[in-house]
Amino acid sequence: MIIDDERFMRQALRLAGESAVLDEVPVGALLVDSGGNILAGAGNLTVAAHDPTGHAEIRVLRQAAVRLSNYRLPGTTMYVTLEPCAMCAAAMIHARVDRLVFGAADPKTGAIVSRYRIGSDGRLNHVLQVTGGILAEECGRILRDFFLKRRRNILDL
Repeated sequence: MIIDDERFMRQALRLAGESAVLDEVPVGALLVDSGGNILAGAGNLTVAAHDPTGHAEIRVLRQAAVRLSNYRLPGTTMYVTLEPCAMCAAAMIHARVDRLVFGAADPKTGAIVSRYRIGSDGRLNHVLQVTGGILAEECGRILRDFFLKRRRNILDL
């Protein structure tokens, strides 16, 4: 499974890169069914869309739900380059995503293992199977590079 996890995470990283080009925080997500078919993929699009819910995970859940004509997405795995926030974690629970695979941990707002344990603390009616740290270095690097560039641009003003 690790080989598939890495393959799908590389695709999520590509989507994160597309968001970076748009000057969006570079997070990419992919939803895959139990047969390994990609149902949806997206990067962050909050700034350009003027949408506070435009996180990659939310966009992917919306696309997949429309594609499958169902807001429930059992048997799926979400791949995301950064540990999801509380909003995205709750949406995955509501959609009944079976498994979450993330790259870099988010010590500030991560709601899966870093700050909260949404989906695995037994408090909700659905449990997420979680695998973290897949291509963590690459996933963290794209974020660090993005914010370093942003800070340099601010200092150059």
